Amino acid sequence: MQLGELGVGSQREMGEIRLPRHMFLWSMSLIYLFAFASFYVQIPGLYGNEGILDAGWLIKPLGRLLLEQLWDSPTLLWLGPHLGLGTSQMMELISLLGALLSFGALVLEPLRDSLIFFLLWFFYLSLFQVAKVFFYFQWDRLLLEMGFLTVLVAPLKLLRGKSSFCYHDGMTFWLLRWLLFRLTFASGVVKLTSRCPTWWGLTALTYHYETQCLPTPLAWYAHQLPVWFHKLSVVGSFVIEMAAPFLFFAPIRCLRLTSFYLQVLFQVFIILSGNYSFFNLLTIALCFSLLDDDQINSWLGRCKKKSREKTWPQALISWTAFVIELAMYVLIIYCTRLYFELEVNWETKSMSSRTAFTYDQFHHFLNKITVPTIWIGVLSLTWEVITAMFRCACVRGLWKLWVTIQWAVFAAVAAVMLTISLVPYTTIHQETHRSIWPGVRKLYDVVERSQLVSSYGLFRTMTGVGGRPEVVIEGSMDKKSWTEIEFMYKPGNESTPPPVVAPHQPRLDWQMWFAAQGPYSQSPWFVSLVHRLLQGSRSVITLIQVDESRYPFSQQPPAFIRARLYKYWFTKASENGTSPQRWWQRRYVGEFFPAVCLGDPALENLLSQFHLKDEDSDLSSLEGSVSGALQVLRSCVGPLSGPLVLWSLFATSAAISLMKIFCSPRTSRPRVASTESRTAKASQEKRDQSRKTEESVVSQAEAKGSAERLDSDRVLKKRK
Repeated sequence: MQLGELGVGSQREMGEIRLPRHMFLWSMSLIYLFAFASFYVQIPGLYGNEGILDAGWLIKPLGRLLLEQLWDSPTLLWLGPHLGLGTSQMMELISLLGALLSFGALVLEPLRDSLIFFLLWFFYLSLFQVAKVFFYFQWDRLLLEMGFLTVLVAPLKLLRGKSSFCYHDGMTFWLLRWLLFRLTFASGVVKLTSRCPTWWGLTALTYHYETQCLPTPLAWYAHQLPVWFHKLSVVGSFVIEMAAPFLFFAPIRCLRLTSFYLQVLFQVFIILSGNYSFFNLLTIALCFSLLDDDQINSWLGRCKKKSREKTWPQALISWTAFVIELAMYVLIIYCTRLYFELEVNWETKSMSSRTAFTYDQFHHFLNKITVPTIWIGVLSLTWEVITAMFRCACVRGLWKLWVTIQWAVFAAVAAVMLTISLVPYTTIHQETHRSIWPGVRKLYDVVERSQLVSSYGLFRTMTGVGGRPEVVIEGSMDKKSWTEIEFMYKPGNESTPPPVVAPHQPRLDWQMWFAAQGPYSQSPWFVSLVHRLLQGSRSVITLIQVDESRYPFSQQPPAFIRARLYKYWFTKASENGTSPQRWWQRRYVGEFFPAVCLGDPALENLLSQFHLKDEDSDLSSLEGSVSGALQVLRSCVGPLSGPLVLWSLFATSAAISLMKIFCSPRTSRPRVASTESRTAKASQEKRDQSRKTEESVVSQAEAKGSAERLDSDRVLKKRK
């Protein structure tokens, strides 16, 4: 069998996930672009020489060999001294390389390769290893885990020079579905295992919209909805996060598609009401593992109508699947009504609901369901492995050995990934977590530093029930009159509407939200922030306000800095339904950080206590072409805000893609389409040839029959 024939065969066999895989790889390229570019614009203020956390002490060579350093902490920042770059400039270089590669993969399909995605994953891991407090978010871990799975899902075509679908694609693509299940199911479970009264009382969303880190303007309008609707929305979120994930592994296609639409709709609602960086985009990308080519073709209007009538076994199977599907919907609706006591009040046009089970009952349910969910994953993966094995068995010739080796390798990798993921997944149930085989724990400990798998659980508890805590920083020149320092993104001014920031993540604004949840001693970096503002650090000020005219101390740093704690609430809607004049209302709570100045003994003691002194400053090299280029690029990007940079890159990639579409000749068709057309043409030619052969046989038979009749007539004449 020729290589071209093998490629065509594999495409025809594995075509059901070709388009979803293409969409997933494109989405990961876009998300990587957002992640690297968003972090790049914040590096000087977060980790520069005059940043909040000086990057010089993040990397300590301590006289060890480079390989030892890479083994202990796998990060490319160890190469900084060898390139003549400081740690912060090395961070910038890694971020730029990651943004460049992801941009290339976004606009050029051949670059969506396994090697490219491995580099992107390792670049992001290099930043994650040392970025500390400003990089430890759940979506950063999720991006790393998805990034490694992308390396397995993406084709390896740069070395082979040809793109083809392989027989192991179903196994690697299944790992995305398993990750989606762990993410969604765990996020629903932790809300109830945390014993948070707002989740159990179904009132969490009455606080969520105003207490989330960075709400959008639509969050204000969502907050005005009636309480019964908020409670019903909480019930819906429980159904989507804990019931719908079991449909991910359903053998019936319609059930999987239903779960897909539920998950995507849920993520769209979150995007509209809150700025959660690229987390929702990651979840939607995972949902592509629930699709197939037929569904995407139906979106594009390419669905072919099948006029062939079904046989009675096919009709029986189709009706059985329909009955099972209908039964599953009825079961979910019945259980939802039973366990949340849903009742419709037609007079008030509302719906009442409450939790009709106890914590002990839920814990008993979790005890019964955790292990079966693991076996569901094992059986589902086993089905994919066996299916891929039979496809490999159908290959003929010398390529059968090669595809069998590929199948064996990727089947083993998929089994290992499923096995080590059980350690973080079972944290939702401690009894199951403690009973995991020690060998699995040891294997997990080996790969833990690489962030191949992680545990998840979003919105475990609802904070800000008594009001949203918010830290407001104030500056003064005489310690008598104080001026508030307003941030670009987090709430401050009561009349400023909430911004739309995502997919950019302002990491300082996020940490300010976490800092307000407790005393400043739990957030040591806040002491360094105050110190940098007293020094007038331009890189830190850029994190707060890119526009210098909006920063009250742009001409001269304040002599004194203090921080006060407030409670914020959304204002009430007006009777005429117009947009609010004031979006927030607030109440003073108390002092968060005392008034200090440069040289203040209290400030110096805190800097020493938290090891934030400047003695070990990371002095980046000012010589060399790489360092000079980084400085020039930084001077160009510095005045731009994060969202502007991100959307400019996205608009550029979209313009390039449109130019490729309109400028390409009409005769050029996608490889798969041309292959299918050639296959159809060859089949038509074979049918024409067989028809001609049949016609020639019939004509020869007719000629022979006529000749025999003439001979018989001659014999009869002679006899007469």
